Amino acid sequence: MRALTRIASLAVTLAISLSGFSSWAAEARVAIDVASLGPQIGERVPDFALPDQAGRIQTLDSIRGPNGTMLLFHRSADW
Repeated sequence: MRALTRIASLAVTLAISLSGFSSWAAEARVAIDVASLGPQIGERVPDFALPDQAGRIQTLDSIRGPNGTMLLFHRSADW
């Protein structure tokens, strides 16, 4: 019975802690102005010259295909 009371007490403490965290997380959110982050879908990207994963310089013209180009910039975990 004592173990059951202890588990119930821990469950209540955890629930209170999580409810406090969720309200803090909701308050901490700030709206992001997506238009200020860079080119939007359909907009022309400025010319660039950047190294690829093999160290070769790639430009917008060098990666353009016959049907256009889709760019995806992904931040790696080691930046």
